[in-house]
Amino acid sequence: MAEDKTPASQDSPAPKKAPKAKKEKPPAIEKKPFGEFIETHYLPALSDALGKAGFDGVTLAFDKGTLAITGADDQAYWQVTGQLATKGRQFSVVFTQEDITSSKFFYCTEGGDRASTLEHFMGDERRVTLDLMVLYVLQRLNGQKWLTRN
Repeated sequence: MAEDKTPASQDSPAPKKAPKAKKEKPPAIEKKPFGEFIETHYLPALSDALGKAGFDGVTLAFDKGTLAITGADDQAYWQVTGQLATKGRQFSVVFTQEDITSSKFFYCTEGGDRASTLEHFMGDERRVTLDLMVLYVLQRLNGQKWLTRN
């Protein structure tokens, strides 16, 4: 008698490989709650960057308060404020909402005066990252000639 021989592949489908379990990436630090992101990541990164730029003894604060702008209303906004030891220089990054992707503004003063100009900050950026937020502050301070002279 002849045995009926058929290849194993025709009898049953090939066993499927189990899908590899994907490593779950930790959430981006920018997705953390607003206050946690600012205090845990942004302030230290900004402090380090300012130190590398030659500003020693910079005092950074994160709080909610009114704008130190001439003619500003009494509305309180979350602000990151930097006090530089030289010439009474101060800058602020203002958040209109408790969200790093919300509209942001920047102002700076020198000699303890109230600022007269409120500038849009990171308005063209679609994606807001920690590195970009630090870079934009350094660019604004450089624009004021606080980092380097022409």
